Amino acid sequence: MLILLPPSETKREGGEGPRLDLTRLRFPTLAPTRRRIIRELRSLSRDEEATLRALKISARQRSEVTRNRRVTTSPTMPAIDRYTGVVFDALDSLSLPPDARRFAASHLVIQSALLGPIGAMDPIPAYRLSHDSKLPGIHLAKTWAQVMPSDIGSAGDLVLDFRSEAYVALSPLAAGTNSWFLRVVTEAEDGSVRALNHFNKKSKGLLTRALLLHGRDLTSVDEVFAVAATAGQRMELGEPGEIRLFTSGS
Repeated sequence: MLILLPPSETKREGGEGPRLDLTRLRFPTLAPTRRRIIRELRSLSRDEEATLRALKISARQRSEVTRNRRVTTSPTMPAIDRYTGVVFDALDSLSLPPDARRFAASHLVIQSALLGPIGAMDPIPAYRLSHDSKLPGIHLAKTWAQVMPSDIGSAGDLVLDFRSEAYVALSPLAAGTNSWFLRVVTEAEDGSVRALNHFNKKSKGLLTRALLLHGRDLTSVDEVFAVAATAGQRMELGEPGEIRLFTSGS
């Protein structure tokens, strides 16, 4: 079983790990692409105004430019701890017991615009780059789509795709994988169902936490539904290739 999560725009500061070492990241075949994108990001960061435009951020966020300039020399921490924001606040990685963190190391992958898919415990620095950022000479979606690791889901293992649609488009999975896209929905009193945007993030984080605490390889979505139910979450099949997670939307 593999769980795929989107990243977060916001990152925790600091870290106690050494500088970024691409040889320590999961999916080592991505190293040349990672190196190329890092090089372009650092080059862009020399021009502060151009970086603000490329990252679509305001002048009040100039510190993000400094982060990118130092991305190869700043300290690192596990990816699951580096990312903050709604999904990761709900996941609350720092409170996970050691067994759950070990399970995350082998069963949780986070989709980074800078580094591609990375393992939950991979040591990474703070940075700023989104799926729709514009790097000179690099189209992120086309670049990452060409090198998505073929071993993700290749053995028929269950893949739970909790990424946002934008990050699914950044690195689509190979056809034929046993993958299921998670759509968070709410149900009205009349029985109608609609998808949620902002509120889906918290639900994804809580579901991911429940799966990590369960700490067992699952082989079917029915087993996923059972784990969700023990955490007070309701799930069911949706459109082909999709599973639904119901939430109140608050």
